[in-house]
Amino acid sequence: MRTLSKRLLFTLGLSLVLSLIAACNTIEGIGKDVQRGGEAIERIGKQ
Repeated sequence: MRTLSKRLLFTLGLSLVLSLIAACNTIEGIGKDVQRGGEAIERIGKQ
């Protein structure tokens, strides 16, 4: 029974870590998109 509990805890912990890593990459991508959008607006404003 202890082995099953340890495996379950390990699996849940690993899933949480992988989810957080994926979320960081997604947030970084959104930040880059917003930055590019802002740069496009600045270029239009300078014209």
